[in-house]
Amino acid sequence: MLVPLAMGWAQNYKEWRAAGGGQDFIRYSALKQINKDNVGKLEVAWTYDTGEASKGSEIQCNPIVIDGVLYAASPLNRVFALDAATGKLKWSFDPFEASGTKTKSKNRGVMYWANGKDKRILAGARFHIWALNAETGRPIQSFGKDGRIDLRENLGRDPEKLTAATTSPGVIYQDTLITGFMTSEGLPSAPGDIRGYDVRTGALRWSFHTIPHPGEFGYETWPKDGWKYLGGANSWPGLTLDEKRGIVFVPTGSAAYDFYGANRHGDNLFANSLIALDAKTGKRKWHFQFVKHDVWDRDLPAAPSLVQAMRNGKLVDAVAQITKSGHLWVFDRETGESLFPWKEVDAPPSPVDGELLARKQPLPLKPEAFSRQKVTEDILTRRTPEAHRVALERFRTIRTGEQFAPPSFEGTFVFPGFDGGGEWGGATFDPETRLMYINANEMAWVLRIVPKPAARGGQSGKALYVRQCAACHREDMGGSPPEFPALTKMSERRKEDVAGVIRKGAGRMPGFGHLGDAAIEAITAYLMTGKDTAPVQTVASDSPIELKYATDGYNKFLDPDGYPAIAPPWGTLNAINLDTGEYAWKIPFGEFPELAAKGMRNTGTENYGGSVVTAGGLLFIGATNHDRKFRAFDKLTGKLLWETLLPASGNATPAVYEVKGRQYVVIAAGGGKSGAPSGGSYVAFALPR
Repeated sequence: MLVPLAMGWAQNYKEWRAAGGGQDFIRYSALKQINKDNVGKLEVAWTYDTGEASKGSEIQCNPIVIDGVLYAASPLNRVFALDAATGKLKWSFDPFEASGTKTKSKNRGVMYWANGKDKRILAGARFHIWALNAETGRPIQSFGKDGRIDLRENLGRDPEKLTAATTSPGVIYQDTLITGFMTSEGLPSAPGDIRGYDVRTGALRWSFHTIPHPGEFGYETWPKDGWKYLGGANSWPGLTLDEKRGIVFVPTGSAAYDFYGANRHGDNLFANSLIALDAKTGKRKWHFQFVKHDVWDRDLPAAPSLVQAMRNGKLVDAVAQITKSGHLWVFDRETGESLFPWKEVDAPPSPVDGELLARKQPLPLKPEAFSRQKVTEDILTRRTPEAHRVALERFRTIRTGEQFAPPSFEGTFVFPGFDGGGEWGGATFDPETRLMYINANEMAWVLRIVPKPAARGGQSGKALYVRQCAACHREDMGGSPPEFPALTKMSERRKEDVAGVIRKGAGRMPGFGHLGDAAIEAITAYLMTGKDTAPVQTVASDSPIELKYATDGYNKFLDPDGYPAIAPPWGTLNAINLDTGEYAWKIPFGEFPELAAKGMRNTGTENYGGSVVTAGGLLFIGATNHDRKFRAFDKLTGKLLWETLLPASGNATPAVYEVKGRQYVVIAAGGGKSGAPSGGSYVAFALPR
């Protein structure tokens, strides 16, 4: 039985003033002009083409709408403002104009803050956060240095040797901007401090060390001096704010290096954790660690959602967190107590020398996982007899097991894979029904540990590449696009540009300046010519960040034709009742058009991007990689009510808003995932006038 909503509650959800709809990140709209009865009449109201689509580019941005103006970002991280009713451009700001750098970049949204006439858009671009005048798009010079702050600073290390990037927006509590950032998942890597800045001046107000310093809580879970050289444990997917309580909820990722932790023995608190911090001071209130000493890349993939659930006849204010492993956890916001039962399970030891894994790991008992948990022979593909034969042969050479099966030299299944289960699109909560909606992936990946070439003495350009770069870009330079691009066409780029990226890093890639000029020149020459170089001297092999092992890349478990080598569903859409932990419904989500044409429908596909639920009874979502569809479902039953084709896949979260009495739903059509064509447009839909 539903409890009536508080008076005035719905008014708070008729705007879209922050990524996720609001800083509670529930992605709900109280608007209901568009509803189950008329959604089939939706038509394109306007389209804005950024003109920046290029091979492999994406748009992951969830726009915000303030006073009839839509603010968003382009594939090249240009920030712009549109008339939200017409899509007409009002202003545009290019953060890279002065440097001349034009790089594809992920931007999942911008932030808005206002105090009287002072109205600001806060937008991330690589390692900077800019403060822009919301009416003109011009940088506010009094913020930081020339309108920006540098996220590489104030981390206790040389900023020029660190890699940091802001992909997801932070939150703003009163006049404090709180943010995490993305850093390298290899080594060297920046420590993942959570920081609060003065939103007016950009001055640093507080820092929370996710790799604790001496005397801080959790310090004993790391090597004695690990805080000086280890990195990661950062929050890249965004933060969530309980403004009434003044609590910011921080989801963190794994410590670097992701897959082998011989130099970080211990549980590695606060990696892979949900941390509740005092938003004013940055002091810890409570935390929960989901994976101890992570070697599976089990970053928390999305900002949590502030929800309510019925317990003993009363509504409990809670925070819900999805995981890559396909689990939903729900905690009391103030105490951190789980609202559903969970247990610690025995975890097997590692077969890799030097590795010490945690012997106990937590798993929830309810709700049931929203993605399958183990690759077994009976779930292998039967799409064709040949596909099944090849999948079975390969399956028998790879280790399989329950969650926390350790990485191995022969290869271990990670299922669901490195991109979930749950992914950065996050979950959606409907306060009217207390249903939580989660779109999920069901892709198996193979994690294989391989020795790194010895670092003693001199190394050639090829040897340096294999040691430092092949774990992400593969030994054949083929990469795992789009996250880890192929490097097979470096000869088409300028030598100084290639060397610059190697030296300073970009996005998730660390900088390798510590290797020295000769080593960087050797790697650059090998990438650009394919020819090996004479050995050069590099960093000493006893460096605290040097490791004996790496992986052979990011490898999906695919059949000979490139489809998942497990049986469908390959992607799902789930609705979970938070009062009971039971599923209201679960359906396959997405399909491959070429398979559908042959009668293989509703297989599900990998999907990236989130959903929006409305008071009109609808759940809107794009996300599916291969079919380019934007869909509306009945939020109570999962029945498909409407769908349309986008110019490119909508790998982003829609936004719902109203201007002059007309309701709109807009989504970025950026594509670019899993080899799908890239796009560069935003498309808004509305009912006919």
